[in-house]
Parts: sequence; structure tokens; C-alpha cells
Amino acid sequence: MAYKLGADSVVSDGEGLLKNGHNGDPDGGSGGGADVILATSNSYKVTADSIKGLRPDGRLVLMGFSTTEPFTISPEILFNHTRIIGSTQNDIEHLYEALDYAARGKVRVMTEIFPLEEISNAYDKVANGNVRFKAVIKPIK
Repeated sequence: MAYKLGADSVVSDGEGLLKNGHNGDPDGGSGGGADVILATSNSYKVTADSIKGLRPDGRLVLMGFSTTEPFTISPEILFNHTRIIGSTQNDIEHLYEALDYAARGKVRVMTEIFPLEEISNAYDKVANGNVRFKAVIKPIK
């Protein structure tokens, strides 16, 4: 799915990111990892694993937040001069920029469509966090 959406390279963890070659070429380049990782997940376990994929002097920008688990990291990242930066949503001008980007047709919405007779199934999937994209109910014509 990530390739279909335009990804040049797909990795499943921080170590895979670190081993991945430049420009998405797993066999070429000198490997190296990421300069910046934007962590939007509310799972600190996943976020801590992704740190392994930062290059020396890399930055982890934390945007996801969890109140159910502590954020623990390996002290080894300190020796790579890694910076961890916390960030909330941006200022109003960034919102205007994002809305303009969407208005120009640069954003494609992905949906999971449910017929009206399956509305209870759709509700259950949404309530349980099992809808992959946006859930849409298709009305009866």
C-alpha cells in the first residue's frame, strides 16, 4: 500500500531504516537512516524503536502522545547526538497552507465504504479502531 501511495522505500522498524541505502536503494548507497523522523504514533514502543533508524545528529519530532505508557529510550542515542523535539500542531498559517494544499487537489482521501444495511458493522469497526481509512456509509438510492 505504501508503494501505491508513492513511497520510494518501505521499512518496518528503525533497524531497517538504518540499513536502507540512500534514495530508497536497499542494495546501493552507504545506508544511513533518516535525518528526521516525525513520530505521530501514540505508541511509545513503536516510536522508541524508530529512533534506531536515525543518523548521527538526527532529530526525532514527537507529535503523538500517550498517557498509558512511559516513553523509554536506549541511552545509546545520546552518543549519536540525537535530538528529541516535542511538537504540537502548528500555527494558524500552517493550517491555511494545509487547507490550500487540499483545495488544490493535492490530497486524496482513502475510504472504506459500507452499504447502509451494514451501518451497525461500520459503527462497530469505527468504535473498535478497526477501520483502516475513513469510514463512509453509502446511502440507498
